[in-house]
Amino acid sequence: MANSKLHPVDNYVDKVKNNEIPTCKWVHLACMRHEKDVQKHGRKQSNGLWFSEKAAQDAINFFPTFLLFYEGEFDGKPFELQLWQKFIIGSLFGWKRGNFRRFRTAYVEVGKGNGKSPMAAGIGLFGMLADKEAGAEIYAAATMREQAGILFRDAKAFVEGSPSLQRKLNVGVANIDYAEKHSFFRPVSSEHRGLDGKRPHIALIDELHEHPNDMVVNKMRAGTKGRRQALIFEITNAGHDRHSICFQHHEYTEKILEGTIENEAWFGYMTGLDVCEKCTSDGKTIPQDGCPDCDNWQDSKVWIKANPNLGVSIKEKYLKEQVDEAKEMPAKENIVKRLNFCIWTESITKWLPADSWFACADKNLKIKDFQGLQCYAAFDLANKIDISALILAFPRGDEIIVFGKYYLPEETVKRSRIQQYGQWVREKRITQTPGAMTDYRYIEDDLKQIHKNHPILELAFDPHEATYLVNNVMAWLGEKNCIEITQGPALISEPMKQLEGLVYSRKIHHNGDPVLSWMVSNVVKREGRNSGPVKYYYPTKTNEDNKIDGAVAMIMAIGRAMLKKSGKSVYEERGMVTL
Repeated sequence: MANSKLHPVDNYVDKVKNNEIPTCKWVHLACMRHEKDVQKHGRKQSNGLWFSEKAAQDAINFFPTFLLFYEGEFDGKPFELQLWQKFIIGSLFGWKRGNFRRFRTAYVEVGKGNGKSPMAAGIGLFGMLADKEAGAEIYAAATMREQAGILFRDAKAFVEGSPSLQRKLNVGVANIDYAEKHSFFRPVSSEHRGLDGKRPHIALIDELHEHPNDMVVNKMRAGTKGRRQALIFEITNAGHDRHSICFQHHEYTEKILEGTIENEAWFGYMTGLDVCEKCTSDGKTIPQDGCPDCDNWQDSKVWIKANPNLGVSIKEKYLKEQVDEAKEMPAKENIVKRLNFCIWTESITKWLPADSWFACADKNLKIKDFQGLQCYAAFDLANKIDISALILAFPRGDEIIVFGKYYLPEETVKRSRIQQYGQWVREKRITQTPGAMTDYRYIEDDLKQIHKNHPILELAFDPHEATYLVNNVMAWLGEKNCIEITQGPALISEPMKQLEGLVYSRKIHHNGDPVLSWMVSNVVKREGRNSGPVKYYYPTKTNEDNKIDGAVAMIMAIGRAMLKKSGKSVYEERGMVTL
């Protein structure tokens, strides 16, 4: 039973936190995010972030007050939101920045049959009728007209079943018109340039895992630029292609919920099954079949984690039938895993778990406190329009402390799809160089200053893109102190393994640098071909936007530093507390 003394959003958070509702790691983190934000920002109106209980409750109340179900056993019954749905709706409409909504993108990944599309249709109708936005354009958007029509039909049926909504709205074949406010709700698709010229107040994007590219999302987002509190609401199951727009948004949501990336305008809610701690440490991102500690998709006790509407819109009998068929027909197994249990079936091996990396953070670390101490340096230079990274490693006994510097041309910062670049430039975490290409003189000038304050014992580099800069540096640092390291598996594998060991033993320390943390989180560990009896690994990434340059530079710097371990811990030398 819901706790009537708590707001529904807080009630859900409370039940998840106390394990009264079985959920996966990502739902738990979404709830903890809400709780932390309320503690930090409060519930009183301000110019900054705040949570409006009334705005959240108004949106929640809209569903049973105005919407009736129209099919099956629920035909004619009010749309009573389940507690997990109240959490989503209440969060989206309750969180504010000043007078307007906080969240501009919502990524919701839930198993098939859990009522995502009707919920999305209700959000669209609320946005048109009760969101105080004159001229609101609401779109059910997809790549194909037929797909866009599925969600729109839910909205149309809700209106046709509600006398109060019929008095306000005119319903056509492919349009719901709210003439009083010059607003409408329509299905649109990318066919025949159908997405051009739209100015969405709310865009509902169904079955994101079916989208072959990012066209629909980008067109809808581009159209929101003149809106005060537009919302892109994406709903999906898990997919199989880790190069898709769906996986990019899934992975981006993971990083926000873990705290690797800060984006206060992005809401994420992802159901699914959990990977055990051991498999997580091994880099596994999906539950491993045969592991006794990972959630087993064949075990009915964990089905609710991916299916929060279990027993309501989706029945245990149906899921059992799907699982039984998948066990008998291997060709169906991956489909059931993806659609019913939100398991991304294309396997990758993540390099380092976020929890392990963050456990090595000490935000009191400042490079100025290392004045006069020797270091190892490494840089990974991208092409001149992309990010370049410089890492410093200070070895002390069997511990190492790392700091990072990063460089981007201003034109890339303006044009990039990577939203956090602008924020990191403003926070002076990234050096922005003038023009369209990175000016390597900025990197060389920094290296000279670093060498003056922290003598560089060795500078490791990958020769790719680095010839001009390295030739200049050799002139003053010395040729023998500049170490060329190609990034083939045979050379990069051992320092990569050494760094893993330092992280797991908490003998590497960083200052919580969000740029480096993001790059570390992007690294996928891949085994080299024809490794033979010795397994060689190398770092790679799932897509071009997931930059790993800082992580690669750190691996090179630590590889050199580990050759000459000596001396006491820097924490002992500086009177700091060892983590």
